[in-house]
Amino acid sequence: MLTSKLTSKAQTTIPQPVRAALRLKEGDALSYEIVDDRVILTKVRSPAQADDPFRTFREWGSEADERAYGKL
Repeated sequence: MLTSKLTSKAQTTIPQPVRAALRLKEGDALSYEIVDDRVILTKVRSPAQADDPFRTFREWGSEADERAYGKL
């Protein structure tokens, strides 16, 4: 089980395995869904990401590829 602590300002750090699983990076938006006594944390996909069929191909998803082909 992964855990984190809540600060006095109601902030927490998302554990690294969770960030890796969701492929989170700085600036990503998160959504929270409350179901009974549980919370489901999900990465919010921007419309551009959701509509881009090539996003599913990880081998084409590097920063270099984004710089080279991101505006096509």
